[in-house]
Amino acid sequence: MKHFELIIVIPAHNEEERFSADRHHEFLKIHPQVLLCFVNDGSTDKTINLFRQLKASYEENVEILSLRKNSGKAHAVHFGFSHCNLNFRYNKIAYLDADLSTSLEECYEISKHLDQQISFAFASRIAKLDSNIQRKLYRFIIGRCMATLISFQLNLRVYDTQCGCKIFNKELASQVFQEQFMSKWLFDVEIFHRILSLYGKKKLLKISKEVPLQSWIDGNKSKVSPLYFFRVWIDLINIYFRYKNKKMLNEIVD
Repeated sequence: MKHFELIIVIPAHNEEERFSADRHHEFLKIHPQVLLCFVNDGSTDKTINLFRQLKASYEENVEILSLRKNSGKAHAVHFGFSHCNLNFRYNKIAYLDADLSTSLEECYEISKHLDQQISFAFASRIAKLDSNIQRKLYRFIIGRCMATLISFQLNLRVYDTQCGCKIFNKELASQVFQEQFMSKWLFDVEIFHRILSLYGKKKLLKISKEVPLQSWIDGNKSKVSPLYFFRVWIDLINIYFRYKNKKMLNEIVD
């Protein structure tokens, strides 16, 4: 069985118009130690055909999984991680948005931050003088409001929990992705809660690294319904109480 340095799980739903075959070809051409695992999340267009064409050129470096029904990003990512944990040997595993708002190349660069101490690295859309961060104004405003509330909920000073590029070493990934997530889109927040439950705040700060992106470009078409921004607050509250109760239960058991 081939051993991969990095696996990148890419959930995808109806990505025919946005999928860039050239960008994936160029990346795999110079990174033979990386596996791209596409999770086709109930697409009804020709998304699966595009993945198959890519796999025809890079048989060993492309894995294609399919879900019959559209189940949401959280389930697709969990399905991809579970499959890879059971079927491949690897050092690090990441997930990335299919529109490549964060590029494959930058995901690979961020993965280099993982070492004997750092087991979790995540991208952050912090605008700096030397970066190219392009976000729609309304999404930026909503995002900052959410980020502030999420940081308060977690009791962590995290600038960006929601950027769709996160990398784990194998041990941490096998622990964090044991169970399904309760929220379709806010599972990123659940990831932080799970690491907090596993290690506590002090150790989480030691094993995690937030890495500012050099480039992030908002996709032309968001897969999240505008109506979800009303639902998101309910999800946040449910997540808070679920993990608060779980923490209290763990303390009683201990």
